[in-house]
Amino acid sequence: MRSSLAPGIWFLRAFSRDSWFRGFTLVLTFLIYTCYHMSRKPISIVKSRLHQNCSELINPVNDTHSLNDTTWCSWSPFDKDDYKELLGAVDNAFLVAYAIGMFISGIFGERLPLRYYLSSGMLLSGLFTSLFGLGYFWNIHMLWYFVLIQICNGLVQTTGWPSVVTCVGNWFGKGKRGFIMGIWNSHTSVGNILGSLIAGVWVNHQWGLSFIVPGIITAIMGFTTFLFLIEYPEDVDCTPPQHHSEQDKDQDNAEDAGNSPYGHRDSSTETSASYSKEPGPEPAAISFLGALKIPGVIEFSLCLLFAKLVSYTFLYWLPLYIFNVAHFSAKEAGDLSTLFDVGGIIGGIMAGLISDYTNGRATTCCIMLILAAPMMFLYNYIGQNGITSSIVMLIICGILVNGPYALITTAVSADLGTHKSLKGNAKALSTVTAIIDGTGSIGAALGPLLAGLISPTGWNNVFYMLISADILACLLLCRLVYKEIVAWKAALGRSRGYKEI
Repeated sequence: MRSSLAPGIWFLRAFSRDSWFRGFTLVLTFLIYTCYHMSRKPISIVKSRLHQNCSELINPVNDTHSLNDTTWCSWSPFDKDDYKELLGAVDNAFLVAYAIGMFISGIFGERLPLRYYLSSGMLLSGLFTSLFGLGYFWNIHMLWYFVLIQICNGLVQTTGWPSVVTCVGNWFGKGKRGFIMGIWNSHTSVGNILGSLIAGVWVNHQWGLSFIVPGIITAIMGFTTFLFLIEYPEDVDCTPPQHHSEQDKDQDNAEDAGNSPYGHRDSSTETSASYSKEPGPEPAAISFLGALKIPGVIEFSLCLLFAKLVSYTFLYWLPLYIFNVAHFSAKEAGDLSTLFDVGGIIGGIMAGLISDYTNGRATTCCIMLILAAPMMFLYNYIGQNGITSSIVMLIICGILVNGPYALITTAVSADLGTHKSLKGNAKALSTVTAIIDGTGSIGAALGPLLAGLISPTGWNNVFYMLISADILACLLLCRLVYKEIVAWKAALGRSRGYKEI
């Protein structure tokens, strides 16, 4: 009988059950966002197939193109000299729609059941990704078709990020959030790698399948999400997490508002809100302006704008850069570009570990951004001198570029969405995540657009643009870095005081 078991046994059973559901939620949301990113990647692989030099290929017998036409095997309308601008327009149709939709998505995400919101978004994303590939089989050569599909796909893909971060934030407290989310955020790079490898299988033959297969996988995952996603621990009688660590409470009692990295924190109010078991009214969802007032949201949002500009330029243009500069085939360039995402996995985990250990999210981001600038310069100048140097430089650049991006979009967003100034109201998590990632998505749209406009003048100028954006991202965190350093000095002074006593 239940009453005959020792309290310790019940604790172990509850702990094991909580851990199982947390692990299941982490794996499921990992797979969900892996599919989202997998469906975005094929366009960067297929670019080199949509426009290519056909002079070394055998012209079909019944072909009507002239013998001097070196683009007869390209896909109209991308067979003209302005193909980079057209491909940039296709990229930006997705990215601009994504950036605009992201600011709205978080508001819907707080007010709709995440299970329905996510599953419907994945089903629609799978549909639009497949429709892009069907343009090959339907022999569609109209630019507006591909642009329209990209706009629709960009809008529905905004259902993903705020929802999965909110779901993980509901299940995991702050304790080791940086490390856990650093590992979990590798779904971005894993999705990019899978998208590259899947697209590479068909890119030289039937490139439409490079989109259709990821679209089908994404739709299947959407149906799985509908069946199995659990939004809150309370839905399955699990224990909700503690969103603020004991170290936070100690700092609140010992520090001034000026010593806190992100402003004043009311610990007494938060403590009562966090640990009160008394039933109360459901907290109201926070407004857009209310979320902007949370200390640190604006700085990290603007930093992510420039950090994501750099990351997404690599995401969309790296295979074409390798194809043009190193003269690999389309499939080889796509496969080699995945090493940047391998570095991204390592960088996300490293950034999470370091920021957990130091309790300095902004400082961790700033140091990695400082190191990324010279590494991008070196990659452009010596990265293509040999396969070994290319592999090493791509991995290092992936670590330093994607580390801050991963940390801000995961642990930082979750920290700010459950900030102490909210007095226990975790309803802001989806809106804060949407604001930060939405602002970053503006940079994600600008990066590929600028790369498409600048690349005809030379790839060196593209890298100068990326380095400039990286430096701006670093500068935007200066105030928060200063606050963290002041907080460390105060904590060090207190620890010395205790030792003297």
